[in-house]
Formats: sequence, structure tokens, C-alpha cells
Amino acid sequence: MKNETAEQATKLQSYIDSSKRIVFFGGAGVSTESGIPDFRSKDGLYNQKWDWPPEEILSADFFFANTAEFYRFYREKLLVSGIKPNAAHYKLAELEQAGKLSAVITQNIDGLHQAAGSKNVLELHGSTLRNFCTKCSKPFDASYISSHQDEKGIPRCDKCGGLIKPDVVLYGESLNQDTISRAIDALQKADMLIIGGTSLTVYPAAGRINYFSGNKLVLINKAATQSDGIATLVIHDSIGKVLGRIAI
Repeated sequence: MKNETAEQATKLQSYIDSSKRIVFFGGAGVSTESGIPDFRSKDGLYNQKWDWPPEEILSADFFFANTAEFYRFYREKLLVSGIKPNAAHYKLAELEQAGKLSAVITQNIDGLHQAAGSKNVLELHGSTLRNFCTKCSKPFDASYISSHQDEKGIPRCDKCGGLIKPDVVLYGESLNQDTISRAIDALQKADMLIIGGTSLTVYPAAGRINYFSGNKLVLINKAATQSDGIATLVIHDSIGKVLGRIAI
């Protein structure tokens, strides 16, 4: 694996210095550096042994047909606590505060970008921090999911008794169209796109980068991606280490 070189660091810094509307598109690799497990690596959730494949458990059909088992998996693997933002999250928030970064588009559902201070975060796959009653739409936070459940382990609405569902996009569900529209608008207006911590294999989310038409496309990922060939700068290294060195 090729680590970041001095030449690459200088080029990245010059790109950022000369840009006014940067968009960051990030994936699981941004959160793994905070200790959150990913899905597709050899030690990821999709390669662990469960009674059902995780892809099936995390589907809308499974959620409604086998809610108790869904929540057993969800609480153990997706509801994380004590996790803090890392250098990448904090640097992106600094770039936004400096007027350089216009949007963070993320495939992650952990809320770490907001915890670091980012304001314009477009969560393509939703967030574990938000939950709602499927009957009356009352919102609930993540702590309610952890502490309130019936005898089967299913969280119920304290207003109407309805089933509570996490505000995450499950397999078989469509992405939120408002979020998609805002992401496309940000990409179309961007003069620089930084893609970090993603292999760009999760669709339809990964396909959104095609809306970027600027001339500075930077890919930062520990492993090669299928889009390395179209980037103006590729860095195979830790996203936290690379972004953490950026001067603002």
C-alpha cells in the first residue's frame, strides 16, 4: 500500500487553498477510524455468523416480519456508544466553518460528522440517532431504543403503542429524495470533490458522484477503488491522517 507522500500532501493542500466550494463524500472508512466496524471487510458485519445474513436482517421486509430479531442485531451491532469523532470529522467541520466546505455527503449513519461540528450533513442512508413511530410518527432518540422495549425486545411508542423504526434506509427502501436532491445540487455547484473512506461499491449512493463536474477530484482511501483512474489525485492512506494535516 502506498502511503501519502510529501508531493501528494502539497498538492492536496494547494487544491484546498484554491477552492471555494468543496464537497466531501464519505463512507465507512471515515467511521472505522473512530472504532465503528464496517460492513464489507474481512472482519466486517457481513462476514460474521448470524442465523440470517446481515443483508437480510437489515431489510425492510425482515424488519416488519421479524422485528425482535432485527432489534437484537441492531442493538448489538449498530447502536454504538462512547464513540467520538476522529481527525477527519473535525477537519471537515473546520473547513466548513472556514467557508471552504459547502457540504458533507455521507453513507454513514452514526452522526459523528454533526458531533464534530459539521452543519450541512447530507445522510444518504439516514441516522441511528433518529427514530420514529410507524403509526403516529412521534420521534424518538437512540437512548429510547436502548432503554424501552416490550417483552420481545421491541421498542414501542409511549403515545400510541406503535412500532418504532430507526430512521435508516433499509434494503428494499428508497433513499430520501430531498436528501438526494440536496446532494446533487451540492455536487453540481462544487469546484472540488473529496471522496474518502469508501470503495464506491454501494449503489445507488455511490453513483451520485457522477454529478460532479469540477476539475479537482481527490480520492483518499486505504485501498484502491474502481474510480481511482478518474481522479486528479489519489492517496492510499488513512483519511484521518491525511485530512488531519491540512492547514486552514
